[in-house]
Amino acid sequence: MTIRLVLAGCGNMGSAMLSGWLKAGKLAPAAVFVVEPNAELRKRAEALGCSAAADAGAIPADAVPTLVVIAVKPQVIRDVTAGYVRFNDGRTTFLSIAAGTPVATFEGILGDRAPILRCMPNTPAAIGKGMMVVFSNRLVSEDTKRLVADLLSANGQVADIGDEGLMDAVTAVSGSGPAYIFHFIEALTVAAEKAGLPGEVAKLLAMQTVYGAASLAAESGEEPGVLRQQVTSPNGTTAAALAVMMGEDRLTRLLTEAVEAARRRSIELGK
Repeated sequence: MTIRLVLAGCGNMGSAMLSGWLKAGKLAPAAVFVVEPNAELRKRAEALGCSAAADAGAIPADAVPTLVVIAVKPQVIRDVTAGYVRFNDGRTTFLSIAAGTPVATFEGILGDRAPILRCMPNTPAAIGKGMMVVFSNRLVSEDTKRLVADLLSANGQVADIGDEGLMDAVTAVSGSGPAYIFHFIEALTVAAEKAGLPGEVAKLLAMQTVYGAASLAAESGEEPGVLRQQVTSPNGTTAAALAVMMGEDRLTRLLTEAVEAARRRSIELGK
């Protein structure tokens, strides 16, 4: 058995990312070994055609995986990662998608020879529309960075940062950001209902408007501000609404405060 990737944890995010890698042909199921103590979640991995076991001790003794992906909750990171110390000779790269856990934590467990990457994904990665931001320690080669970026591209867009301290801001913007958009859809739905629209129609209008506008912003090549201006006729209905949202920079100030609150909390959780 040739194992290219070991996935430690097959919960919602781990299984979603794995499914994306397999569907995109980035990996063959036979090249993946999943370690997951939960029997139901192991079945999820096996249903994808991967080998799976309850603990890292079941990984074949002669295996030298290219990548070990740590996809477990932060509170069990230390115990889980300790099970992979035998791969710390520099031939295997470690990729963490656990929130709030700095590279230094993994270096403290794995030693000073292990190449380590830290990735902050977000939930749209489950449908290939995610945002993955990656930080690497000095031992990760350029070839490995490209390999990981190619793998993650199956889950959405990939960006690289050179300062790990920015991960708290990344968490506050793209990590937590989907919840902000979901709440915006909720709020726009409520506003539509209060304007007289039936509930299901209000929800459809809110969701499709957000989806369509985001897609247009991503695909048109125009700056969002230009697109906004194109929709806004002088003294028209859109201008009337934007006068409420943009007056005194109301929406910008609100989002800035929200992102800053999330960033501060991310720093606290990482201590």
